[in-house]
Amino acid sequence: MANASRQRRLPRMRQLLTLATGNWLARGYLAVFAVSVLVMFLFPESGVAPMPLLLTAPLSLLAMALPFGPGTGGGGVVEALAIGFWIVWLLLCAFVNAAVLGALLTRSATASSHGAHESFPSVSAPSEREGTDTARPASRRPQRTRALLAPAVDNWLARGYLAVVAASLGFFLYASYLLPDPGFAGIWPLMTTAPLSIVALLVAAPAEWASSLDWLSPLIFTAGATLSGLFNAVLLGLLARRMRTQDAHPTA
Repeated sequence: MANASRQRRLPRMRQLLTLATGNWLARGYLAVFAVSVLVMFLFPESGVAPMPLLLTAPLSLLAMALPFGPGTGGGGVVEALAIGFWIVWLLLCAFVNAAVLGALLTRSATASSHGAHESFPSVSAPSEREGTDTARPASRRPQRTRALLAPAVDNWLARGYLAVVAASLGFFLYASYLLPDPGFAGIWPLMTTAPLSIVALLVAAPAEWASSLDWLSPLIFTAGATLSGLFNAVLLGLLARRMRTQDAHPTA
């Protein structure tokens, strides 16, 4: 049983490696990440030092909740292990994000090739064509929306991620409206839906500054974080689909 599970993991790791390095988008992302890490070490006090964390979000930000990382006390060996763990985790997050981008570009290329094959429709009778043309505008948009959102709900990886996002947003809303002091409750949805949730935070900030609209700020941030989480879930779903497709049709 152990050998069988090990044999399954190796092809999947090769698939992830292929997706993370197999096209220009994934390789470009890894190149930008490598440059950001170099800048972080050369200019640790500058404003661009957190760029590797933002580029590898949301997985890299989840490590902030762990009690083991940079700044851990306990002597040289413990600190070295903590920093090593953080570096390995950061590289793994970058690797996963590159694979997600690779799966996204691969899906786009596959969709365009299918569209090219279907660009020459068969000639039909005028009555049939008029009937389908009038029915298409009403049904095309919902179908496209369902097709775009389907990767976010048709696999366990995306559904599990959405469950974490829902839990973090539920706790944030509970703390914002029912607790006397919400504290840092917003950090959880911010981390789980990063990096786009940072934009949602910036959009919700002006409402918080106005005393008459401060009640609206959590709702604006929740809406933006929900869209950010849905976007991330779609990307994770595309990665899961790509892995599933390669499992079903292994390369020789």
